[in-house]
Amino acid sequence: MEVRHVKAKQGLQWIMSGFYLFRMAPLVWMLLCFTLILIAMTLALLPLLGQFIFTLISPVFLAGLMLACRNLEQGEKLDLTYLFAGFKKNTAPLVTVGGIYLIGQVLIVGIVMLIGGTAMTDMMLYGKRVDENELMEVADDMLSAALVALALSIPLLMAAWFSPLLVAFHDIPPVIAMKKSFYACLKNILPLQLYGIILVILTIIAVIPYGLGLIVLIPVIFTSIYVSYKDIFLSEPLTIKKEQSAAPEDLTWSNAEEEIPTEGDMVKCSHCGLHILRNEAVRDGDKYFCSDEHRQQYQSSSEKKETD
Repeated sequence: MEVRHVKAKQGLQWIMSGFYLFRMAPLVWMLLCFTLILIAMTLALLPLLGQFIFTLISPVFLAGLMLACRNLEQGEKLDLTYLFAGFKKNTAPLVTVGGIYLIGQVLIVGIVMLIGGTAMTDMMLYGKRVDENELMEVADDMLSAALVALALSIPLLMAAWFSPLLVAFHDIPPVIAMKKSFYACLKNILPLQLYGIILVILTIIAVIPYGLGLIVLIPVIFTSIYVSYKDIFLSEPLTIKKEQSAAPEDLTWSNAEEEIPTEGDMVKCSHCGLHILRNEAVRDGDKYFCSDEHRQQYQSSSEKKETD
């Protein structure tokens, strides 16, 4: 399987397409994510053991959500059972991915405690206070430990980012899937950086209204992971293959039927290359643009080339 290198601006496109996929079934996506958070909170009631268990099975839940994305894209109806779809196939390899990630986390925590020393460990675990003479030394140790934790956690996260999708969709063994995931993230570090920065900004905005924005943001994060996987590994934009049937009660709100794009209705801006829905694009002859400003810029550059 070839890993494609994409442009940095695709980091924004992943979030935009992910939001469109969320918009197709917003209530069900909210229910899926709420159920997942409820499972995590329930397991958290078990001291330490619950966190270990959730880390082990989290790739299984992620695989189920990715299957939900794929089937929703193909026009199938979304329901709560997709959250547990990962337990039907490739469960052991998915748990193996979680186990490798868990071992990596434990090793990182051990290294951090080793660098931070006993004073930092006692302060963080037992709330022990330190006097002013030790404060500067402990602060230096904590800064060093935090930098080491960040340097080790990022590669581990890169290895685990796409691996559940590769296991679930392509039956790739866990270790190989994690290697491919790491390589894919490394090869597309710029779009992933932009993707991460935008998510940080959106998270800050989502938290401001008492955290209510997270109801939308969390599902969009999951759907955007699926979109980025298609872009990097399959070289495909998000395409809706067939129209979903509308519920009778939905038809009473409007006489006009909502147009749902079908396969091929994602077009590319002739100026910047951004993928956008055909019915939302600005058309000029046989070319499409993401905005009227880009249409004008494209015409100006074309006229300049003809003059030269």
